[in-house]
Amino acid sequence: MTAQLIRGPVVEKSIKEEIIQEVRKIKEYTGKCPGLSIILVGDNPVSRVSAAEKEKIAGELGFFSVVNNYPATITQEELIAVIEGQNNDERIHAIRVQLPLPDYLDEHRVIKAVDPEKDVDGLHPVNIGNLILSEGDTYIPIAPLACLKLFQHIQYDLNGKHAIVMGRSNIMGKPMSVLLLKENATVTLCHSRTSNLSEICRMADVLVVAIGRPHLVKKEWIKPGAVVIDVGLNRVGDKVLGDVDYEEVSEAAGFITPPGDVGAITDTMFMLNTLESFKKTL
Repeated sequence: MTAQLIRGPVVEKSIKEEIIQEVRKIKEYTGKCPGLSIILVGDNPVSRVSAAEKEKIAGELGFFSVVNNYPATITQEELIAVIEGQNNDERIHAIRVQLPLPDYLDEHRVIKAVDPEKDVDGLHPVNIGNLILSEGDTYIPIAPLACLKLFQHIQYDLNGKHAIVMGRSNIMGKPMSVLLLKENATVTLCHSRTSNLSEICRMADVLVVAIGRPHLVKKEWIKPGAVVIDVGLNRVGDKVLGDVDYEEVSEAAGFITPPGDVGAITDTMFMLNTLESFKKTL
């Protein structure tokens, strides 16, 4: 048996087309469009590339965007003042503070300075709390949202399934577990120190892997026919490898994502949340 592929770019293309059409209609009637602000501190080359990619996608979708660059000498108070200014700017509906920040800055305090209504990354404690409590509108963190869209693409019914999430980060593993619970899956959350990890994984109808170890998950870890979503992205030499041994696991799984496909669509999930934030202001 060879697994069916769940292709991120296919899902991304469909969502982008829907966003473009919706933004075009709203702009035609209101003259307004979604706006996003990206805040960069220091000279991290990965952050620069990420910001440039978001700016490019925003332009393709008809959004307004601005990238704010600040030197690594900016103080905590100055950075928070910048964020507060963006919070009060009616043109801006999404604020992304590009992480990681220089070590001298308090990342948690910076995240909490962003207005929860403009925190489309879904990292603010208010949004995380609303997600867990199912209270009010909230933004789903973009990597788990990408995974949810992939399940929807293959029309997979999570109801009653045993879903195992590998990885306990605040931006992926924990919120992914909550989303799967909302879909009535029975969820087991594992991490790098979980005992008998391979045995636990073999019980999964659905396996979402975001643990940060290249090719950790092997064929013998997989229940035949399981859905395997590989969120891992590991640079090994000149190669980019997932947390799942793709070639091996493809022989056992029912559905599988190729390495990098989940990560490749997260920027579009950011734009989808930005559109939702914009629509609230209308």
